Amino acid sequence: QVQLVESGGGLVQTGGSLRLACAASTSTFNVNVMAWYRQAPGKQREWVGLINIHNTAAYAGSVKGRFTISRDNAKKMVYLQMNNLKPEDTAVYYCKIDAGPGVGSWGQGTQVSVST
Repeated sequence: QVQLVESGGGLVQTGGSLRLACAASTSTFNVNVMAWYRQAPGKQREWVGLINIHNTAAYAGSVKGRFTISRDNAKKMVYLQMNNLKPEDTAVYYCKIDAGPGVGSWGQGTQVSVST
């Protein structure tokens, strides 16, 4: 019943920017904590950040100051603005419901590649 669909990935050079979007079908979006994760080849999937129901965001240290998570409850969308991208940001990025109804739901992922 719950569906999350990421978009906006692509190839950019070091220092570039991308904006990822996650469209959520769930009717409980406004009471869900939404999160972004990423997984690079040969690496474990790691938590990137989250945004809670009060529109407060938190980030992993590796992206703090460069990435910004926002949400639009009317559109049931969560965004990940990525600035000053680095090669180590290369990964498949996933949207996830981290808390509330539908917790544990994942999107299909979108590829972000950062070249030197």
